[in-house]
Amino acid sequence: MRTNGAGAGAGTDGAGAEVVVVGGGAAGLGAAVTLARARRSVLVIDSGSPRNAPAAHVHGYLGHDGVPPAELLSRGRAEAIGYGARIVPGTAVAADRLPGGGFLVRLGDGSTVRAARLLVATGLRDELPEVPGLAARWGRDVLHCPYCHGWEWRERPLAVLATGPLAAHQAHLWRQWTPRVTLLAHTWRVPDADRAALAARGVEVVEGEVRGLRLTGEDRLAGVTLRGGAAVACEALVVAPRFTARSGVLSSLGITAVRLERDGQDLGTTVEAGPGGATALAGVWVAGNVTSPTDTVIAAAAQGVRAGMEINADLTGAEVRAAVAGAAAGAAAGAVAGAAPGASAG
Repeated sequence: MRTNGAGAGAGTDGAGAEVVVVGGGAAGLGAAVTLARARRSVLVIDSGSPRNAPAAHVHGYLGHDGVPPAELLSRGRAEAIGYGARIVPGTAVAADRLPGGGFLVRLGDGSTVRAARLLVATGLRDELPEVPGLAARWGRDVLHCPYCHGWEWRERPLAVLATGPLAAHQAHLWRQWTPRVTLLAHTWRVPDADRAALAARGVEVVEGEVRGLRLTGEDRLAGVTLRGGAAVACEALVVAPRFTARSGVLSSLGITAVRLERDGQDLGTTVEAGPGGATALAGVWVAGNVTSPTDTVIAAAAQGVRAGMEINADLTGAEVRAAVAGAAAGAAAGAVAGAAPGASAG
């Protein structure tokens, strides 16, 4: 139960910690701070590629609303290091179970790290619809989460790009922030029931596959172009990414991601875990978007905190069992010594 007292820096080969956290985003840092404050030795492996890097601000994070994502992570790293956690740059590519217990984590540069317990908070990849120019605007005026961006786009014209049944749900949600919502049928055949519900809320459905984006001279979204050349005006475009769990390290341990589906639409993959983040493999936890794809930043951080508490409790349980076994062995040895021939009777 001792911190290692190290700060940020490279050089992981041969290093070890009670807990290795793979992923230095909100979930990973939430766990690192919790564990370090519990006086555990913690090592965080951070690839430096947070999912929300394209966004200008984080919203819905109590006490930190509007802070840039990089600044929030910088504060989190400083807090973790202040309590004794060590943060190293690198990418974990695989992990092995060690015969005597614990894990060996392998990094992309060939170095390794040993851990008694492992927390994977690697997040997910957003796989975007294949529309020319769309990916470059992700997080700016190509969006998916109304709770992250809805307030900033209130009362403004936006369009929802339909790639499956989830599009109708998205349109109804965004209608809460603006009455100027258009659903672009794109590659989805909109059922009559959905059309009726959308029409009842004033959402127009426009047929035709989207072939590209239209921009203003100030590099802002002005609308989309359909197959055949027709244009539809909008200032923001809502999409449904496919959420793919970054589960490579987990896969190497035999923990496989499962398909995520809603209303018949393939939403991607996720890693299943218990309420505290424990996976089916003892000693391995997950937290954040790798296991809960739709969670916002504050929810991911909370998951990391909870996982940190669960891991600390698990380590404490192991220490209690070891202490009891040690005490019992000592008592047995003392009894044997006391019963030996010629031993003093007191």
